[in-house]
Amino acid sequence: MGYRRPDGSVGTRNYLIILPSVFCANTTAEKIAAQIPGAVAMPHCVGCSQVGLDLELTARTLKAMGCHPNAGAVIVIGLGCERFNPQELYDAVKATGKPVAKFVIQEEGGVTKTVERAVAVGRQFAAELAGQKRVPCALRELMVATKCGGTDATSGLAANPAVGSMVDKVVAEGGSAILSELNELLGTEKYLAKRAVSPAVAEKIYDAIYEIEDVLRGGLDFSLPENRNQLISPGNFAGGVSSVVEKALGGVHKSGTAPFQDVLQYALPPENGKHGLFLMDYESQDGEVVTGMIGCGSQVVAFTTGRGHATGHPLAPVIKITGNYKTYAAMTECFDFDASDIISKGASVEEVGEKLLELVIRVASGELTAAEQLGGRELFCVGRRHGYHKKDPQELREHARACGECL
Repeated sequence: MGYRRPDGSVGTRNYLIILPSVFCANTTAEKIAAQIPGAVAMPHCVGCSQVGLDLELTARTLKAMGCHPNAGAVIVIGLGCERFNPQELYDAVKATGKPVAKFVIQEEGGVTKTVERAVAVGRQFAAELAGQKRVPCALRELMVATKCGGTDATSGLAANPAVGSMVDKVVAEGGSAILSELNELLGTEKYLAKRAVSPAVAEKIYDAIYEIEDVLRGGLDFSLPENRNQLISPGNFAGGVSSVVEKALGGVHKSGTAPFQDVLQYALPPENGKHGLFLMDYESQDGEVVTGMIGCGSQVVAFTTGRGHATGHPLAPVIKITGNYKTYAAMTECFDFDASDIISKGASVEEVGEKLLELVIRVASGELTAAEQLGGRELFCVGRRHGYHKKDPQELREHARACGECL
């Protein structure tokens, strides 16, 4: 059961979002949302003093948030002198056919006047949304983002395989899912490429992971303390994960066994209405990668964690899954699903995956997640690229061959 939008897309939520085009408008957006029951402000730290790919990612992401089917109506708040023009954001949302309005603080005469005028329009939007009803929707119209954070040894043994089983079932019904976090898939590129639907997609998979390796390599600084250059966190080590390779071999299970249809760019939906399993080209910063997959069209997020995680996203429900029964018992309020029976009781991955699919469908139909009930919104972070210039894929492949990782 979902909300059918004018452009034909389906939302699992029906939010009125107050979306700043620049961080300078964050407080104004929050003041507006506070006066409209149910409205959601989406503050961020970008929109100005950016150039090139970094600015493009900001523009792409904010437009994707406003156009997302979980947003039933949108109010754009700009400052007036930012690099990312609020008119561009407004025009993108308007093209979807949903209610949208724009207010620019410098043009309205300050914060107070902007808030007064935006609240008046927002209350009209909210009343309109309140009258909308969910309608039956096919599973093929659902896209699930997959993510792990706070990984421990149980993640790759139980939680991630359960998610992978659920993903296979969604894809089998014509739906879609996304795997990302490429820096935590290092070493699995050959396995992923074998599941590509074509040699061209296989090449995209190799190129994406080689490029992430190059990004990581460029960020290392061996003049700093050793722990500044580690690819996994102290919590991963403490949870029994020995290396990024071991983490990758567990993390890849979130994708199940379906073939990869394509490699998506950050916050860009599949081309030509494709359905199925996708890889999104981005590394593993929790908020940035979740926001990017939502920008690609995901209406629900399946988030595994063995150590425990207390975050949510303002636009899409985040389902928290663990394979660690001790963590589930200690942090029950933060979780939606316990997959530990795979380890402790010998339950099959297929059986647990079926139960998880049932939960995903209930959440997509309106059941609140633990993160929603706790008010978690921390995962809205826009992807960044500071001074990075994309390299020729052939150059990256040659470097990989020199390192013994040839195709």
